Amino acid sequence: MAGDYLTNQLLVAMPALGDPNFAHTVTLVCEHNKDGALGIVINRPMEMAVSEVFEQLDLATQDLRLRDQPVLRGGPVAPERGFVLHPPMDPGSGPYDATLRVSSTLHVTTSRDVLAAISRGEGPAQALVALGYAGWGAGQLEEEIRSNAWLNVPVDDAILFQVPFNERWQAAMKLLGIDSSRLSSQAGHA
Repeated sequence: MAGDYLTNQLLVAMPALGDPNFAHTVTLVCEHNKDGALGIVINRPMEMAVSEVFEQLDLATQDLRLRDQPVLRGGPVAPERGFVLHPPMDPGSGPYDATLRVSSTLHVTTSRDVLAAISRGEGPAQALVALGYAGWGAGQLEEEIRSNAWLNVPVDDAILFQVPFNERWQAAMKLLGIDSSRLSSQAGHA
């Protein structure tokens, strides 16, 4: 985390967050700077499998690793835009066309070439495919945190790639050492 920015942090929605787009969500902050923030919700599976994305892009695949995995609803902004969260490529493999380095262990790619590589069995072994993203203007995320809408915690890659979607909110709360059943829905400031 650089300065007060939250890149490579998980935003965990507080129980009182009533916005239906974000209630009980866990959002990976992919980029945060003075101009705002971009994140991907990682615990909202859609009724669409990655195989359907392959079909829409005319990508034939025999690789079953990610084929049946649900696509995530990454957020309410640009729901037609795709994002692939994945570990960095192996050294010696060329980079994907449009990749943002979130951390040394996590990248997000928005170009078709990562999905083509996955379909050929040459892409990252672990990946999350999301449609849409969460976006905040300058100072907006900071204000929401001050208003007790979110808690933040450093990313644990296990939550991204191993924990079932319906258990990610609780798992992120546990990273904070919080028993979510003891959280109050009332905001307070000392």
